[in-house]
Amino acid sequence: MSHNYSPQTATFPVVRMRRLRYNKLIRELVQENAVTADKLIYPLFIRQGKNIRTPINSMPGVFQLSIDELVREVEELRTLGIGGILLFGIPDVKDSCGSDATSDNGIIAQAVRAAKDAAQNKLLVITDLCFCEYTDHGHCGILTNRTGQTDVDNDATLKIIAEQALVHARAGADLIAPSGMIDGMIGAIRTALDMNQFEHLPMMSYAAKYASGFYGPFREAAESTPQFGDRRSYQMDPAAAAQQALREVELDLAEGADIVMVKPAMVYLDIMRMVREHFPNVPLAAYNVSGEYSMIKAAAERGWIDESRIVRETLTAIHRAGASIIITYWAKDIAKNVL
Repeated sequence: MSHNYSPQTATFPVVRMRRLRYNKLIRELVQENAVTADKLIYPLFIRQGKNIRTPINSMPGVFQLSIDELVREVEELRTLGIGGILLFGIPDVKDSCGSDATSDNGIIAQAVRAAKDAAQNKLLVITDLCFCEYTDHGHCGILTNRTGQTDVDNDATLKIIAEQALVHARAGADLIAPSGMIDGMIGAIRTALDMNQFEHLPMMSYAAKYASGFYGPFREAAESTPQFGDRRSYQMDPAAAAQQALREVELDLAEGADIVMVKPAMVYLDIMRMVREHFPNVPLAAYNVSGEYSMIKAAAERGWIDESRIVRETLTAIHRAGASIIITYWAKDIAKNVL
């Protein structure tokens, strides 16, 4: 039986989408969304002590490291072509205002100096700037009960945020990543840096950070679980209008952010796409967070999914949504071609 198809009007079989799929090399030739190691950031959790490499139960393959172990890790990472590391400090002693975070001899300052020496300018040393890991109450700043409800005092916290930023800068951080979602934090940090001759130092703001249930495993890793309440009074409501994220990004850029971030990544791809479309010339990062990591790890351990395939697909989706920088606990495995 013959079929009379007109090339001028028909789309089949003149147009066959499978022509660009039948050969692996052709698929690679036309790919537009390739995840490469130099665009990945690897989070690391650092604590005091020696020869410490403590596994995180809820995050297989992730550890709390002492500084000597951090140095060994960085020495390996610098050969892999990873874009950088993101450091989280865990002090031995915590107090109500996170004093260790504002000390030039605190855990994060020590970690930055050691990592910079080991990195030899082959990868970026990035610091998370927040107080939840350093306070005994697990919240992201100084507390107040002025409204009859205990909450983070926004403006009082800005003062210690600026101090913390200078600690990171003096230690040699290449990039500072403020994560507390405190109103005005980017402006406070930018002012402090500029007034102390660190005007060259860029910031990657956690601009659209949601109060998410996907952070649970991280809180075990960073020992930062709130001792009461939650962080919904300062992190974004997952059910809020998407335009709120655009406003947060806009404000942070106006205050001096150089890179903006959406966090978490997997279930906020719509937000990522909106940010990319509204701010096309601004570098956009995404944090592929602990809960996303742990879910995939757990399913893979049970043989329900192919971890390598799922991870590649997940990171590609994040990149396709608009993120040019991805913070992920799989960065090392991707760089080593283990996945």
